[in-house]
Amino acid sequence: MTRAAVRREAATAAIALLVAVAAGSLLMICARRSPVEVWGAMLGRTLGDPYAVGQVLFKATPLVFTGLAVSLALRAGLFNIGGEGQMVAGSLACAVVGAALPAATPAPLAIPLCLLAAAGAGGLLGAATGALRAYRGAHEVIVAIMLNAIVAGVALWLGNAGLFVGESTHTAPIVAGAQLPALGIAGSAVNASALVAVAVAAGVWWLGERTRVGLDWRIVGASPAAAENAGLPVARAVVAAMATSGALAGLAAANFVQGYKHVYEAGVGRGAGFLGVAVALLGGAHPAGVVAAALLLGFLSHAGLVVADLVPKDLVDVLQAVIVLAVAATAPAVRRFMRAEARP
Repeated sequence: MTRAAVRREAATAAIALLVAVAAGSLLMICARRSPVEVWGAMLGRTLGDPYAVGQVLFKATPLVFTGLAVSLALRAGLFNIGGEGQMVAGSLACAVVGAALPAATPAPLAIPLCLLAAAGAGGLLGAATGALRAYRGAHEVIVAIMLNAIVAGVALWLGNAGLFVGESTHTAPIVAGAQLPALGIAGSAVNASALVAVAVAAGVWWLGERTRVGLDWRIVGASPAAAENAGLPVARAVVAAMATSGALAGLAAANFVQGYKHVYEAGVGRGAGFLGVAVALLGGAHPAGVVAAALLLGFLSHAGLVVADLVPKDLVDVLQAVIVLAVAATAPAVRRFMRAEARP
């Protein structure tokens, strides 16, 4: 990403945050609370409590995976809104493989196998979406929305058909070797999947900025016609980019299945796939920006709980929506301003 692009995305994010702060402050006033009091409580009660910090990291971890999934697709000119279904498929596959392994399977073997199962299931859905776009002309957004609904139904059917234990809505536990350890931050749920997320973000940056594959995807995203004229296999690039995007979303299973519940449970992590869209937009579709945006939304999510005695929890949902709308509204204006600024 060029220096001008970094400046543009930083300016867009800053404006979006200012708009969100202003909107949030107005809502706090409507709730007859002082914005200074509420914002101060959010910061103090969250950042001043090690347990709360750990929970912020826990909630940010799956958003890194789903945000990276959306951002990688955006760089290739695609919009992956299927992160929710890809995450569910990855979580279910991860849990089934983890439970099927022999009890004595060592961690160096069990953990990668579960991660591969999660990435493979999510990648398969992404590849199907990309193939329908590339070879049949179907719009990837419509396909992904339909697949989200199909995956949710199939996962529930498979669970009730025999994967769920007894009368519960969760699968059998994965073996001990497949479990990711907690990071030990004041008893919070944050676990080693947070470190996996950082490593994956670095890998996505390397793929996009330092490899021929990443360059080809960016060319296809900028102009499919020009890429085709240059001899690039556009259809194959579309399928590969969407498959990789889906695999990233599937890896959110590392947080929920391997690091937290140690089972697949119906409904766990619900919404993280859709929030990945907000993370990618706020982060400017750059891996470092995605990590920062995930931390911000993770902070807002937990901060909404710690100030529930002051303002309604729904305020956080409104703030997240305002951020997305502000990014969408300001990005074109910022782009035009910087183009005008660059003219002699």
